[in-house]
Amino acid sequence: MLLKKLINLSSAKYKNTIVQGLSDNSERIKKNYIFFAIKGNKVNGEKFIDKAIENGASAIICSENCKFESKKVPVFKSPNIRNCISIISSKFYSQKPKNIIAVTGTNGKTSVADFFYQILSLNKMRAASIGTLGIKYKNRITKTGLTSPSSIEIHKSLDNLKRNKISNKPKRKHKIINKTQTKQHEKRQKKQENEQECIDCSIC
Repeated sequence: MLLKKLINLSSAKYKNTIVQGLSDNSERIKKNYIFFAIKGNKVNGEKFIDKAIENGASAIICSENCKFESKKVPVFKSPNIRNCISIISSKFYSQKPKNIIAVTGTNGKTSVADFFYQILSLNKMRAASIGTLGIKYKNRITKTGLTSPSSIEIHKSLDNLKRNKISNKPKRKHKIINKTQTKQHEKRQKKQENEQECIDCSIC
């Protein structure tokens, strides 16, 4: 994929820059990856930009206060890098299951997510779940070791699930009772997605 499809470029200089992957970990950067240098509470990812470039990064995205400059690769600065990661990850890993259920709360998230997975599976739906137990689908479990994977990993996993024909919907088509209501819901959803895109990120 070309960089211009992921980021709003003010110059045509980098429009043909190739992007083959995304990561916020400099150790996982490979040739033609975008490196997101996140400044956290304990670790400042900006300190690892040189390492990311050394490993083959084709572009760097950091916070607007980042002082790093480079003549080797383009460096983009965002006022909200975490939101930027989510938007770019969604563009890069564009395929998603049709229905996604999110579970939030203090306690019981894992149990509720697994109950949903079991209920949908028992009702002959192609279902999956992502959480503490790992990524579950088609009677397989891929351990992640995290309650909530990073934004990049979530979008990557959803893209992979879609490619494996996971949609959280029945295998057989069911008659839609109220088509007008459904179309209105789809229009509202599409409008919300368009409004959400690049709300506070000038580069993506």
